[in-house]
Amino acid sequence: MTQYLGTEHFSHDEDTSCTGILITNLGTPDQATPSAVRHFLAEFLSDPRIVEMPRLLWWLILHGVILRIRPRAVAKSYQKVWSDEGSPLLAISKKQHVLLQEALTPHFKGKVKVELAMRYGNPSIKKALRNLKNAGAQRILVLPLYPQYSATTTASTFDAIADELKTWRWLPEFRFIQHYHDHELYIQALVNSITSHQQQHGQAEKLVFSFHGLPQRNLEQGDPYFCECHKTARLVANKLGLNETQWALTFQSRFGRQEWLKPYTDKSLIKWANEGVKSVQVCCPGFSADCLETLEEINVENRDYFLNAGGENFEYIPALNDNVDHIGMMGALITQHASDWLDIEAKEIQQK
Repeated sequence: MTQYLGTEHFSHDEDTSCTGILITNLGTPDQATPSAVRHFLAEFLSDPRIVEMPRLLWWLILHGVILRIRPRAVAKSYQKVWSDEGSPLLAISKKQHVLLQEALTPHFKGKVKVELAMRYGNPSIKKALRNLKNAGAQRILVLPLYPQYSATTTASTFDAIADELKTWRWLPEFRFIQHYHDHELYIQALVNSITSHQQQHGQAEKLVFSFHGLPQRNLEQGDPYFCECHKTARLVANKLGLNETQWALTFQSRFGRQEWLKPYTDKSLIKWANEGVKSVQVCCPGFSADCLETLEEINVENRDYFLNAGGENFEYIPALNDNVDHIGMMGALITQHASDWLDIEAKEIQQK
């Protein structure tokens, strides 16, 4: 990068330029403390993509009520899953970052730089994009690690990226990946993960696909998330050879009094236990890395709901995390969208 008349410019030297790959996820507090959680929730819940209410009214509710009550309880939940590496989401995401860089570099002669960013919290999207800029990235491909598209996740990530790029004089060529809910390698990675778990632990009476919930009005206003969740679950169930009584789809994590996407995970687990279902296995295909929502809400809270209602065996099947086939799927997805930039065939990395 050079300076000219006080303005930053990207280097056009082919020997120093690179293609930037930005992978993103939702984010996490920096620490499992009420103050850190309060700071994180303030950023997260201030996003108009997350809460669609008149801004002044919501600001009063958020700062007058929620941020005074919720941080302490949420911090206690984070403390249950926190480790020496920090939050599970960030620790796993860092591993994904390193493994993806290692997987891509040999094929692209070192001219690819992978950066990790969180939509909320750290490492920030602003910092990651500037790291790519400083590395001479003339092209940037963004992969938000949300298989099922939603305005609350994928589109919100685009908003944050656009806000940063608005401040740049010289813009790189830019591409943005979305909707990989039915990608063949993603579906197969889920199938492999479930099959591997069942080979070790046996098959439960019911396999539950639990996805993060959204307000019902999001679906009514055109958000495709609900439909994409159903397609993911259906494709996986079909590949596993399950009939309609052996699997179910539910939605977790309600907030507030409005109606959310149904059926609800907690109520469904209680209902099944009351009806005599003794064993369930739960996976969360919408999460590319385990986090508070999978490790505490699903594997602790919802486990208790099922067992206390009469169920006998509850198993959580971990997210794809840093599994080899998950990293391979990311690499394949990236090369499919950037093969012309990198002058390689997208199928190359799939075959490795």
